[in-house]
Amino acid sequence: MLLARRLEEIEPFKVMELMARANELSTLGHDVIHLEVGEPDFATPQPIVDEAKRVLSGGMTKYTDARGTPELRKAISLYYAKRFNVDIETDRIFVTAGASGGLLLLIGLLVNSGENLLLADPGYPCNRNFLSNYEAEGRLVPVSPDDNYQLTAKLVTTWWNEQTRGVLVASPSNPTGSVLSVKELHEIYASVKARDGVLLVDEIYQGVSEKQTNVHTALGIGDDLFVINSFSKFFGMTGWRLGWVVVPKECSPDLEKLAQNLFICPSAIAQHAALSAFSESAMKILEQQRVEFSQRRKFLVPALRELGFKIPKDPEGAFYVYCGLPDEVEDAEDFCARLLETEFVAITPGTDFGFHQAERKVRISFARNLDQLEEAVTRIARALR
Repeated sequence: MLLARRLEEIEPFKVMELMARANELSTLGHDVIHLEVGEPDFATPQPIVDEAKRVLSGGMTKYTDARGTPELRKAISLYYAKRFNVDIETDRIFVTAGASGGLLLLIGLLVNSGENLLLADPGYPCNRNFLSNYEAEGRLVPVSPDDNYQLTAKLVTTWWNEQTRGVLVASPSNPTGSVLSVKELHEIYASVKARDGVLLVDEIYQGVSEKQTNVHTALGIGDDLFVINSFSKFFGMTGWRLGWVVVPKECSPDLEKLAQNLFICPSAIAQHAALSAFSESAMKILEQQRVEFSQRRKFLVPALRELGFKIPKDPEGAFYVYCGLPDEVEDAEDFCARLLETEFVAITPGTDFGFHQAERKVRISFARNLDQLEEAVTRIARALR
C-alpha cells in the first residue's frame, strides 16, 4: 500500500520499542527493571482518583469547551498566581490532550511548511517529528555540558537562518535534566524577539526539581511567548493524557479554531479529576514525591560515576541521568540491547534524542524506587564486567 511520504521522515521512537521488548520479557517471567521510560512509578494521587470516581458516577462524561472547562482553566490561572506570582488570564489558557496535543496545536498555529524551529540536540525526539508532520523542520543545534545542554542566546544567533520561525526550549529538559535560569530565558527571549520570531518553552517537568529555587516559569518574562505544560510528570497523571498551553491573548481565537477541528476537546473525565490536582492534600503528596525523586537522584548519579559513566553535569530537574558510556563500551544501542537481554535492565540509547555524540550516550531514568535502582546498578556492573 502506498503511504504518505511524511512517514519516511519520522523515525521510530526507540524508547517505546525498548519498552515493548521489556514488556515481552516480563511476560516470559523475567524480572525487568524499567529505567527506559519517563513515567513516575507513583500512582496518581488519591484525591485525583477519588474525584474521577465521583464525576464518573455523576455522569460528567460529555464534551467540554474545546479550550477546556472554565473551572480547570481558572484553577490553572490561580496556580500560576499562587506559586509563581504571575497573573495569567484564563482566555490565554488552553487545556489539551497531553502536552503532545498542545505542541501539535502550537506548531499548527505558528509554523509554515518549509520553516524551522531551533531545537537542542540532545532533546525530546518527538518534537522534530511533530514538525515534520507539518512539513516543517526541527533544526537541531548541538549542545554540550559547556552550554548546560541548553540553547543559548549566542547559539540562537549563530544557527538562525532565513527559514527559522522561532525557538523551542525545554526547562527542565529531557533527556539531560538541565534547567534554564530566568536570566538565560531572558537572553534567549531577547534574541528571538530581535529576529521577530516566536519562543516556545516546554515546562512539562516543572516542579520535578532538585531545588525549589529552580521552579520558575517563562511566563514571568513576557506575555507574547508560548508555554507548554502537562499533568503527566509532576502531577503523576501520565495515562490521563492531559496538558495545557498558555498563549498570547491575540492568538486565542485562532488556536480555539484549531482545537475545535483537531481534537474537539480534551478528556472530560481527566479535566474534572485534575481540579483536585491543585488541592492541598494532593500538593502535599506531590511534594513528598519530589523529595523522593531527589533522594533517588542522589543515589544514582554517584553510583553510575563509580561504574565509569561520564556525568559532567548533575541533573537539576526531571528524573533522568544523561551520561557518557564507560570507556570499555563502544556503542550505546548495542549496550542497551545487551543489558536488556542479559540483565533485564531497560535503559535508552542516546541515539533516541539526537545525533550529537549520541552513539556514546545513554539516558537512565530514576522514576523507580531505590530498591530497584540499587538492583539495577548491581546488574549494570555485572554487564560491564
